[in-house]
Amino acid sequence: MLTLTLSTLRTRWVSFVGSFVALALGVALLTLTGLALAASLDAPDRVPERFAAAPVVVRGQDTLRVPTPSGERTEELARPRAVPGAVVARLERLGTVVEDRSFPVRVRGGHGPGELVGHPWSTAAFAPYRIDAGRAPRTADEVVVTGGWAAPGERVRTDRGTLRVAGTVPGLGFEDAVFFTDARAAELAPLSVQSAIDAEASAVREAVRDAVRDSVPGSAGVRVLTGDERRYADADPGRDAEALTALNALFGTAGGVTAFVSVFVVASTFAFAVAQRRREFGLLRTAGATPGQLRRAVVAEAALVGVLASGTGCVVGAYGAPPLVHRVVDEGLAPAWFTLGDHTWPFHLAFWTGPLVALCGVVAASWRAGRTAPAEALREASVDAGAMTRGRWLFGAGLLLTALATLVLALADDPGDLLHRKTYVTRPMLLIAAAALLAPVVVRPLTRLLTWLPARLPGATGLLVRENAAAGVRRTAALAAPVLVTVALTGSLLGAVATLDGAKAAEARERTTAAFVATAPSGEGFDAAAVARLRAVPGARISPSASSAVYVLEDGVALIRSDARAVADPGALAATTRLPLAQGRVTALDDRSIIVNEEWEEHTVGRSVRVRLGDGTARTLRIAAVMRTGTGDNGVYVTAANAAGAPVDRVDVALADGADADAVAAGLREAVAASGGRVASGDEWAAASSGPGGATRTGLLLILGIALLYTGISVVNTLLMATSDRVRDLAVLRLAGATDGQVLRLVAVESLTVAAAGALLGLVVAGLDLAGMGAALGLLSVPAAPVAPWAAVGTVAGACAVLAVVASVVPAGLALRRRAVGAAGLRE
Repeated sequence: MLTLTLSTLRTRWVSFVGSFVALALGVALLTLTGLALAASLDAPDRVPERFAAAPVVVRGQDTLRVPTPSGERTEELARPRAVPGAVVARLERLGTVVEDRSFPVRVRGGHGPGELVGHPWSTAAFAPYRIDAGRAPRTADEVVVTGGWAAPGERVRTDRGTLRVAGTVPGLGFEDAVFFTDARAAELAPLSVQSAIDAEASAVREAVRDAVRDSVPGSAGVRVLTGDERRYADADPGRDAEALTALNALFGTAGGVTAFVSVFVVASTFAFAVAQRRREFGLLRTAGATPGQLRRAVVAEAALVGVLASGTGCVVGAYGAPPLVHRVVDEGLAPAWFTLGDHTWPFHLAFWTGPLVALCGVVAASWRAGRTAPAEALREASVDAGAMTRGRWLFGAGLLLTALATLVLALADDPGDLLHRKTYVTRPMLLIAAAALLAPVVVRPLTRLLTWLPARLPGATGLLVRENAAAGVRRTAALAAPVLVTVALTGSLLGAVATLDGAKAAEARERTTAAFVATAPSGEGFDAAAVARLRAVPGARISPSASSAVYVLEDGVALIRSDARAVADPGALAATTRLPLAQGRVTALDDRSIIVNEEWEEHTVGRSVRVRLGDGTARTLRIAAVMRTGTGDNGVYVTAANAAGAPVDRVDVALADGADADAVAAGLREAVAASGGRVASGDEWAAASSGPGGATRTGLLLILGIALLYTGISVVNTLLMATSDRVRDLAVLRLAGATDGQVLRLVAVESLTVAAAGALLGLVVAGLDLAGMGAALGLLSVPAAPVAPWAAVGTVAGACAVLAVVASVVPAGLALRRRAVGAAGLRE
């Protein structure tokens, strides 16, 4: 058996090279995505930055904790609370207490970093920062800056006034800081949510516990941070964890898509390679080989190729993983410190997946070949008869019915689930697999349709293409499979993103009736003076609002956070916003009520709901109105009284009767210039606010790029295998009188026909997938239709066509160099 296997490998090396390349690339992709996923799952905890040298940091309540029958549920508060004054007084008995504050500072005139973070000078020692030039600030207009962008004695214009640089400290890499005197920092940022304590950690903890036992208001949520926990006192302490969570999802999705594409292409390639050998199997059966011997020989060949290809793929993946990690870091998808670890399980998973996929790819084909009688095998070698086996019908129909049934169930039960990334990335795979299995059913009529006109033109090329495709249904279906995957993934994934973007943009346009929208810089807000300036613009009617959150406990066990807009005047909100209401009125909103959406467990107007506000305060509010679910971004609305401390970060502006739009826009821009705000028209704001984040788009393109690179190589690989197996056919054509040019044109047209058939099947799959998303949007009352990415699909289909022609014409041209008589007599 081993001798037969090795002899077959030497004789049919072209087919086995094709299978080897497909499997090695698949294992390489699984290895590099697995290594990246493992690194994101086992990343080290972030170390403290600003308070690395602080003995203890005490932080006010920043986490909402709600007891339930199933245990405590927690959520991060939108508005952390300050450390209660009574607690601070107790801590001051233990040692020096330094209150921390952070606030934005913008440099004007293009000098130095545009965005700085202000802090009290007393907190600099806890990083630690050390003065390398000048001295500490002493007056309200003196500062110390990080880095070398300003020298002591230099004056710098900022939004906090003109400041004199008293000293500089070396930058530590995590922020561009500017340090004010403690008194001036307290004026600029009155709220302090944390303090550094120069005392023993045990004594600080005991003091906080005593405050809780004495029922000091607000003391229950105070946290004492020591060691690595001090990282929670840094700005946005969860940014690395959030980035890693997104990275987990990205590489998990990429691994899933890669695994699907790899298994699909490898199984198809191995099955095609076995199908090419039916005449060989017939001869072996005639010579006395039993079906079991044939199956064992084919399985042994696949196992040997699988092991060799898996080893090669693991090596290639190991070399490809570092550039992938560097790319995600450069694109901002991962923290700057993110690196590969020394994990081994991705190698084991990828390596053993290779032989398993290879064996799965040959089992069905080898079983069919082994069952064929010797005479039947010899006759079957010329024309594909019975290409659809019972198993192929069963699995193909089963996958198709499963895809359609799950789509119908999702539309009936939860249409919004079809808009989630995991759903629209994974759902097309069922349809793609079903289309590939059922392809032989439609390939014959589809190729006849595509060749209907060419077959009626003068010459035999069109007729030969049609008959070759009809006679070789298995070959045509196998060659169309990589194109099907490529076009279907492109149309489904990019179409889903474009459809969702369009839906969100349509929702935003429907909601916004404001002529202009003024927005504060990211993470900041407009102060009272800026809002007053906006209100004073002639011809402008403004509706200020702030970002906050509302928390509700549903089913007694699930703590749900909803993003909230806190408005100052419900009447002004009604004048600048058209909320998608299913019940109630916007003007019914007041300090004792809330506007919710249909996703809430309780969403009946007039009913009361127990919620917790952005700072954790418990409140019972009456439902004033209910919004439709839409794409899931409608959130809730409350009044400013229920979002205490939240700064105004958006101002919608309606025009008064007879007001000049250009004059109002100029006045608004002047009003927000000092705050660094931006003014856009309502349509511009809606378009900008509805698009996906750069990280989301980059991650999706990364996933799609990996899959398309692999399928593109598979198109070339499969066609090289098919063309190299047709040397005898091409020689017979030449002996029948065809010129070399006619033969090459025939090969090129056949390749284009196969690519067109695969592209059309891919378009059908993408169309079905996008139709499901369109139906979901309709059920959610979103005024948007599915968007087909025609440009991307056309580009990918064109690239596949070019690859198909090149991959078939080049080996055909090389084969034509042989003498026709000698080539016609070649053995298989």
